[in-house]
Amino acid sequence: MEDLTHFDEEGRARMVDVSDKAETARVAVAQGKILMKPETLERIRSGLIAKGDVLGVAQVAGIMAAKQTSQLIPMCHPLAITGAKLSFKFVEPGEIDIEASVKVHGKTGVEMEALTAVSVAALTIYDMCKAIDKSMMIKDIYLAEKIGGKSGHYIHG
Repeated sequence: MEDLTHFDEEGRARMVDVSDKAETARVAVAQGKILMKPETLERIRSGLIAKGDVLGVAQVAGIMAAKQTSQLIPMCHPLAITGAKLSFKFVEPGEIDIEASVKVHGKTGVEMEALTAVSVAALTIYDMCKAIDKSMMIKDIYLAEKIGGKSGHYIHG
């Protein structure tokens, strides 16, 4: 268990002590997707969802989620995020790809914040469209890239 830093010597959960770590610039990029019926994708694209601007609301929800990650994931440190953005790409016949990029200048990274942003953005799309398409599927959420920190630069795959 020595590689798992969220456990103490007795195997109990703990928040990692980052007191002695240097503050550095850190970035994390996460990606995911939501699959839906082609008609649902077209209604989102055309702005014909009764609840409003689906991607606009999902973007705000994702940013808010990144800022609140430490309230959701027990061992995450509260961070003063310096930047967060989400982007969406329509993929035919019925897919929206989601990407979140989160930045911080701090002692620990923002991987969980980026992953949470993508997850909540996808859940928001589901929530806003479930009345017309309960078959939507959220898939393939993963860390695409991480920059900064002791472990250096990571690119998925």
